[in-house]
Amino acid sequence: MAGIIDTIKLAGVLVLAIPAALAGLELLLVRGETLVGGVLLVLAVLLVLIQQRLTMPTDIPELAAKRVVGTVTSEPDAESTDSQETSATVSDDDRP
Repeated sequence: MAGIIDTIKLAGVLVLAIPAALAGLELLLVRGETLVGGVLLVLAVLLVLIQQRLTMPTDIPELAAKRVVGTVTSEPDAESTDSQETSATVSDDDRP
């Protein structure tokens, strides 16, 4: 479910970032206003990057849930798997 929420958040940010980026490209390439166009492009990119990297107070329960789920569903240790395989091999060899 966190994947869906992240996708919706990204779509909301892109609704704001894409028009700013397009305006920046137009100002930069068509009208020749390099300063304003460059600033709009940088702001659009920063908006998306900040949304991806910034942790808000409302995101803390979601991050905690991801960590708990990751801990509960973690893969078994390689050592315990190896010891189970060796004990199964020994018991198979002991049979007549």
